[in-house]
Amino acid sequence: MAVSVFDLFSVGIGPSSSHTVGPMRAAGLFVDELVGRDMVDHVAEVRVDLFGSLAATGAGHGTMPAILLGLEGYRPETIETDEMERRLATIRADGKILLAGRVVIALTESDMQLQPGRRLEQHPNAMTLAAFSAGGAVVYRDTYFSVGGGFVVAETLPDRSEGADACADGFFRSAAELLALTERDGLSVSQAMMRQECVNRSEAEVRERLLHIRDVMVACQANGMSRDGFLPGNLQVRRRARDWFVRLDAEDPQRDPAFAEDWVNLVALAVNEENASGGRIVTAPTNGAAGIIPAVLHYALRYTPAGIADPDDTTIRFLLTAGAIGSLYKERASISGAEVGCQGEVGSAASMAAGGLAEILGGTPRQVENAAEIAMEHSLGLTCDPIGGLVQIPCIERNAISAGKAINAARMALRGDGTHRVSLDQVIETMRATGMDMSAKYKETSTGGLAVNVSVNVVEC
Repeated sequence: MAVSVFDLFSVGIGPSSSHTVGPMRAAGLFVDELVGRDMVDHVAEVRVDLFGSLAATGAGHGTMPAILLGLEGYRPETIETDEMERRLATIRADGKILLAGRVVIALTESDMQLQPGRRLEQHPNAMTLAAFSAGGAVVYRDTYFSVGGGFVVAETLPDRSEGADACADGFFRSAAELLALTERDGLSVSQAMMRQECVNRSEAEVRERLLHIRDVMVACQANGMSRDGFLPGNLQVRRRARDWFVRLDAEDPQRDPAFAEDWVNLVALAVNEENASGGRIVTAPTNGAAGIIPAVLHYALRYTPAGIADPDDTTIRFLLTAGAIGSLYKERASISGAEVGCQGEVGSAASMAAGGLAEILGGTPRQVENAAEIAMEHSLGLTCDPIGGLVQIPCIERNAISAGKAINAARMALRGDGTHRVSLDQVIETMRATGMDMSAKYKETSTGGLAVNVSVNVVEC
């Protein structure tokens, strides 16, 4: 099944797509099965076991409360932040949840079983949910894997992503196939991706949904620029986006291109501060890397002729092109920090953004592929070592740095003719292999790198 742009860009909540959004969706799938099998009213107890990275850094990533909300029937796409906070306060006070919104079950975050040293073979982000009757019999049990970007794979259930039929005309699973398709049919990368999306929905629907994604991104960055204070957790990281915005708005009232890099940094910072606080976010392709695509899209809309002339069309082309690149990482490697390190999150996002901007700047498909390759080639080996198990340091600044890297990669590619020595397929395979070789302590476990070399009072993981 081909990966849809709407699988890569989906609305959710912070701070982590793999550790917050994915677990909430997994709990939702579990509840759906109970409801569908008419088993909910027979449940007296629910057991939650977390393994590997979910157990190691789940506390700092909001994993346990996300599961509780998912078991109640809430979904990351629709739950509002205020509603989430109110409901969690009630659950913590009562020590009980409403399974599927109707059956009272005694369950709190502290009841969940954490096994950080046990990594299941299929994926390091694993959780098992089991429902029991009053007599102790198993009503239903399943194991779920949160494989990055909010994607969830269940041990016993089929894939429920929105991807197009792999047999559809115009389907591609490698950069080489994508380039061959664009050359055969005279398409841009965004046109090739639009054709794939239109297997399951109309072009009008694709365009409408992509513009909605943009609007959520813009609202997220606006929220980030309007709030001050400290981010949640014991690190006491002060929000900077609001102060930066006030100063930058005064320095650059006419939006002079000379300040473009400052605005790109600010957008990335604002989005990731909002993500770190548990706000509404767009996975792009993950929450930990969610600031890069909006920041580079901001650049495309404000500082390129195409973006200034037609912001809606530019948005659609940018996101489709970025989605085409992102689908290759999801299909051929990984976008999970727990599986391949931060190169799979921030590196993939930078590559996607570079490709999207290259098309907006007038690049050919080969120049788009080159831009995407450059951005990832210089993200190889990037580790995931969040201090305190929180998506704050180094994650927030890393998004701003990587947004600039994406813009630079696109501009470098546009200076050439698309000919280059290392292909995008080769760099994706290199990223995958590097991730497999990387020590587990550098893959979202907070047991290596900055996470152990910068002292904190209490590690939230």
